[in-house]
Amino acid sequence: MKPQDWQIHFWTVLVVMGPEGTLDAVDDRPAPGEELNNGRATEPRQAATVILLRGGAEQLEVLLVRRNPASRFMGGAWVFPGGAVDAGEDHRVAGIREVQEEAGVDLADPGALVRFSRWITPREVRIRFDTHFFLAAAPAGAEPRPDGGETVALGWYTPLDALGAFERREIELVFPTIKTLEQLAGFASADELLAWADGREVEPIEPRVVVEGEIARVVLPGEPGYRD
Repeated sequence: MKPQDWQIHFWTVLVVMGPEGTLDAVDDRPAPGEELNNGRATEPRQAATVILLRGGAEQLEVLLVRRNPASRFMGGAWVFPGGAVDAGEDHRVAGIREVQEEAGVDLADPGALVRFSRWITPREVRIRFDTHFFLAAAPAGAEPRPDGGETVALGWYTPLDALGAFERREIELVFPTIKTLEQLAGFASADELLAWADGREVEPIEPRVVVEGEIARVVLPGEPGYRD
């Protein structure tokens, strides 16, 4: 992932997920172009994220990589490998490139990536992304490694273990990662998940940011307070 593409993972630039679904401020002010947007919505940039799986028919584990804590924004957060799609580039090809760059894993066949979800940055944020999430089974014998620059650590987690580590404040997660892990927790194995997702029609999810006084909430479609 290129340094300027951090927003793909970290939508609401001044906040990280806090207790009770609220957002905690992590900086006094955003950099130019990264503030909440009070005007016309920005056109989202295309992006791709890959949820790398292992466990076969026995269990389900996913790969999370830790961003360099020295990163200007949201350093230290644990995310799925991903980044922006270059001009003219296929989403699956971009996802494969990001997995290789951030985790050192080679995925040979773009066609083997299975669509899982699609998240669009809230229109209340100035810099926006339309991110396509794909599932991919890790190649046999794959040994992921961080690149030492953009990513400094990584680990295989069951979805519930990752959420538990977040609740204990052992790792930092952001909103779309949390929601994705919650959905993945409903599957007993990697094979079951891939079979369920194969051929499934994916509808885009565009949360909204609702500000109430000094509290900001991320609201999903169908939840109270969501506005079309």
